[in-house]
Amino acid sequence: MTYDFTTRISRKDKGSAKWEYMYQCCDKVEDNIVPLSVADMEFKTPPCIVEGLKDFLDNAVLGYTVPYKSYLEIVKKWFLKRHDFKIESQWIVQSPGVVNAFTAALRSLCKEGDGVIVFKPIYPPMVGAIESNNFKEVNIPLLNREERYEIDFDAFEKEASNPNNKVLLFCSPHNPVGRVWTKEELLKIGKICLENNITIISDEIWMDLIRPGKKHHILANLSPEIRDITITCTAPSKSFNIAGLYNSNTIVSNEELRKNLKEELVKMRSTSINILGYKACEIAYTDGEDWLVELLKVLDENFKLCQDFFKKLNLPFANPEGTYILWVNFKPLGLDQEELHKFLYEKARIFTSPGSNFGEEGNGYERFNIALPTEVLKEHLQRLSDEIKKL
Repeated sequence: MTYDFTTRISRKDKGSAKWEYMYQCCDKVEDNIVPLSVADMEFKTPPCIVEGLKDFLDNAVLGYTVPYKSYLEIVKKWFLKRHDFKIESQWIVQSPGVVNAFTAALRSLCKEGDGVIVFKPIYPPMVGAIESNNFKEVNIPLLNREERYEIDFDAFEKEASNPNNKVLLFCSPHNPVGRVWTKEELLKIGKICLENNITIISDEIWMDLIRPGKKHHILANLSPEIRDITITCTAPSKSFNIAGLYNSNTIVSNEELRKNLKEELVKMRSTSINILGYKACEIAYTDGEDWLVELLKVLDENFKLCQDFFKKLNLPFANPEGTYILWVNFKPLGLDQEELHKFLYEKARIFTSPGSNFGEEGNGYERFNIALPTEVLKEHLQRLSDEIKKL
């Protein structure tokens, strides 16, 4: 391989959220332990970004920022090349992250008490955005068919027809179950929303992280009509491991939706982007594609390793189609939630994201982040296997 996906990196005492959460769970954690929780990667930052930012800093003035023409053109080229989605510069709205973006979008579309449809288990900040703004969560649990998750379209159509429900807050690819929705599923979502005057907020931050044999379809790209009712939240952060630089690109073709979103972002003081975030995105989308291609091969290898491992342990899991997270069912171990985490943290030294964080549908599950060097992942899986055998 051209790039380094094997070096073990310690992020201890460097402000990493994932690592600090691990130390909060346990006072003493051995130096060889890597957390498998928060969704950033344990790989070196793409060298093109590191070197590009160094060159930029040699002559940069680190002042206030606004979008600039060359940046917007590069974002447009990325969407066209990677996703066959032709967008216009004026459709691109910046914010520090997709959470800011979908929160502002919700606030621009809903008033207190309005219903927001979600499909649980779901990314926790989505629920937080609903609850903190006093909107009504309308949960339509995904149908779990032997660990393959599907949308309950009958229930969705029923709730969409309720005039009190205004928005679908959607995750594509899905976090945490790893589904890459098919074109047919997405068209059906769009049809139901069009027929019932439901606006779609689609979080597609994982759009570049798709496994071989699967294809991500940007929902807004399926028809002009669906595009007109869709706010698409994206960022380079997951694809290139630059979440700490705080930059996202929200795509909104509908002029009124875009105007209202911008106004809400101003109210939330969420329009200012880190100057290095702009530059890192520009570099990634210009020079980072080769790195991304190699990353996808490493992630696929890690997924295959995990799939073989959990099959041998008879622990069911959702077959991952995209992202770099694996949704694993630990119910066969017969442990309650407290016992499970005591076992994982104290015995196996495995620090994952509790499934219960994603809704009650996640009770008994754990979300594994597998974006780390393969040999380090093997160490952690072996330790887990050894401790399970002792139960």
